Amino acid sequence: MDSISSTASLLAPRFRCFNPTDTYPATANHRRYYSTLPSSCSRSPRGDNSTAADGGDMDNSPMTAPDPKIITGDFGYVLEDVPHLSDYIHDLPTHPNPLQDNPAYSVVKQYFVNVDDTVAQKIVVHKDSPRGTHFRRAGPRQKVYFESDEVHACIVTCGGLCPGLNTVIREIVCGLHHMYGVTRVLGIEGGYRGFYARNTISLTPKVVNDIHKRGGTILGTSRGGHDTSKIVDSIQDRGINQEIRRRGLKVAVAGIPKTIDNDIPVIDKSFGFDSAVEEAQRAIRAAHVESESVENGIGLVKLMGRHSGFIAIYATLASRDVDCCLIPESPFYLEGHGGLFEYIEHRLKENGHMVIVVAEGAGQEYLSENTRNLDHKQDASGNKQLQDVGFWLSLKIKDHFSKQQKMTINLKYIDPTYMIRAIPSNASDNVCCTLLAHSAIHGAMAGYTGFTVGPVNGRHAYIPFHRITERQNKVVITDRMWARCLSSTNQPSFFTPKQLLEKKAEEESGENHIEDLAIK
Repeated sequence: MDSISSTASLLAPRFRCFNPTDTYPATANHRRYYSTLPSSCSRSPRGDNSTAADGGDMDNSPMTAPDPKIITGDFGYVLEDVPHLSDYIHDLPTHPNPLQDNPAYSVVKQYFVNVDDTVAQKIVVHKDSPRGTHFRRAGPRQKVYFESDEVHACIVTCGGLCPGLNTVIREIVCGLHHMYGVTRVLGIEGGYRGFYARNTISLTPKVVNDIHKRGGTILGTSRGGHDTSKIVDSIQDRGINQEIRRRGLKVAVAGIPKTIDNDIPVIDKSFGFDSAVEEAQRAIRAAHVESESVENGIGLVKLMGRHSGFIAIYATLASRDVDCCLIPESPFYLEGHGGLFEYIEHRLKENGHMVIVVAEGAGQEYLSENTRNLDHKQDASGNKQLQDVGFWLSLKIKDHFSKQQKMTINLKYIDPTYMIRAIPSNASDNVCCTLLAHSAIHGAMAGYTGFTVGPVNGRHAYIPFHRITERQNKVVITDRMWARCLSSTNQPSFFTPKQLLEKKAEEESGENHIEDLAIK
């Protein structure tokens, strides 16, 4: 973000402002109550939940959330609100938002967000449907709960690498500096352990100026190492305004969810996903070139996707060179009528070559003989260690056709997983990271805490931590997107009609359970 000259001679800013301390008419007959839902949930996609304004993979960190805040209204309206500092610190003073004097925003007609603005989780409804679950809309408020010169912020990155981490760091630092005049920003090095190991780096706009052009994270990262007590002690000692409700500190915690797998619920998409799909095209193109250059060539590509096959599906649809896509959500079988081996033989006879894409979490049930000893082995984030399904599948295919002696195949196995996650973010993800960073800053300065930010139906919203840790977002194989993928590859579904009905009933049951939680 470019710096703003103090000598800029723009017109005085004019805003339509909404004061969060004012009383607004109860047009929707809103009433607030505190739910009796469980105060903590467990979920572990891939990595660590982040404190401060940055994204960490969502992990089994021992973070206990306060009871969810629920606001209900007429016609089935439900707002799943996020905690606010005023919930447990009374008589907090507010201050005018510095943005009202920022010449860069003087042309904006309505910059501050209305206190009653919310974002609907579902936008496709029937005429008689209830209004449903909403989240508080992200964006700057007219009043803030921190003065710029009292803020001491910190950023920590945790879990695995992901395209866009450096962009998020850059935009948090530059956004705090240029929008709110915050000059004291620390980077915590090495993940959560950096809090109590006191490994820090001072971050300024000059330091982070071009880091978005690099992959990885300049702060370093690690899995695990979450010791809440030690982290809070460090935060309090250093005067960093980030957690802790239990101690009654004036501290805001904002998270930006990070997972390359795109398996975080509620939000439309996680940052880094677009870059991953784009980079995966290179591996698929290489596999296609290799396979079509020889007789009966097979190109097998393994992509990331521990529990969710989004990267594999979107890369397949974008490529149009893939003949078979295997994902964790859709079981497949090798032998017999309608199995994978039969389909490979058919495809080779028809086209002379084929490309297979497999997500890393697919087919793990078939590796049971080798994984019995690994059932209880986990990485530092609590993720179960997976075997290399791509390598296993390549051996199985070679072995099958070698024994059948019907045709000679030439198989090339390509594993680009760690190459993909280490790249810089592309243009789309750079914009996404900027918006996420700014939304997190606005929320923290407005006094919200214990929230993560993300796009919900195209609008950024503040989402309670528990909503993104209670389950994983997975490909719905009875939905149109999976059907589009099957149509693109012309592969069989590897499902019997009975299995499809059972899967559909299971998915509908899960959706109804989520709705029940929202309205209790």
